[in-house]
Amino acid sequence: MAAITAKQSPKRKIKISTILLTILFVIIGLSMLIPLIWMISASMKPEADVFNFPIEWIPRRWSAVENYRTVWGGEYNFGKYYWNSIKVAVGATFLQVFFSALGAYGFSKVSWKGRDTLFTLYLATMMIPEQVTIVSRFLITRGIGLYNTHLGLILMLSFSVYGVFLLRQTMMAIPESLSESARMDGANHWQIFSRIILPITQPTIATLAILKFTWTWNDYQHPLVFITNPKLYTVQQGMQMFASQSGVYYSLTMAAAVSSILPLLLIFIIGQKYIIGGISAGAVKG
Repeated sequence: MAAITAKQSPKRKIKISTILLTILFVIIGLSMLIPLIWMISASMKPEADVFNFPIEWIPRRWSAVENYRTVWGGEYNFGKYYWNSIKVAVGATFLQVFFSALGAYGFSKVSWKGRDTLFTLYLATMMIPEQVTIVSRFLITRGIGLYNTHLGLILMLSFSVYGVFLLRQTMMAIPESLSESARMDGANHWQIFSRIILPITQPTIATLAILKFTWTWNDYQHPLVFITNPKLYTVQQGMQMFASQSGVYYSLTMAAAVSSILPLLLIFIIGQKYIIGGISAGAVKG
């Protein structure tokens, strides 16, 4: 009996440790949700009740309809900023994925002299802070007449060393025999790229698209530099409209913040399905 007990005790320790870790992760997860829950709660309160103490997680007086109606209509017209952000985020995401995929294909599947050396130098530019080049990009945008336009902002956000690196690493893992077989059948580089490489790299492309869309949607620095016309403001710039010299309207700001996270939540849910599906398909093919 002693031997059996001795053998069973390690299993008990593992189970207890697993339970403790699970409880710890649940506590950490809930603590990270507290600011989000407070934001949602504050967006449904009158301005006078936002900072009541103790915190009223469930509003005692509801003002959700008035807050969201004020945000989306009237003088603020948050829907305009929403549409501007959608245009910029979708445009920048599409162009970056396209250009990154082309660059990654050239650095992984096309043999040419100095390819690896140039890629190393290209990769080294990731160490240059974005703030260092933003002035030169501002001058270029103004010089070509695209300053204070959505097209200029989209173009400045459409190129990324990280995107090329991420897709190149995936393409390097694709067997060269697939490309060779396609060439023997008369396929050119564009056909190999579009019909073989892109479908296989779909999970990575989806990941890059989600990351890029999220980053562009949340970006405040670039719109602040390249856009000064209030009619062209993005969501992040539009958030500042709820502050005035007399103070900040926190209930309206929180309503705008809640509205701004909905596209990201939708993109993540849809994109997660495609990523998991693509990985499963790749595992079956492999």
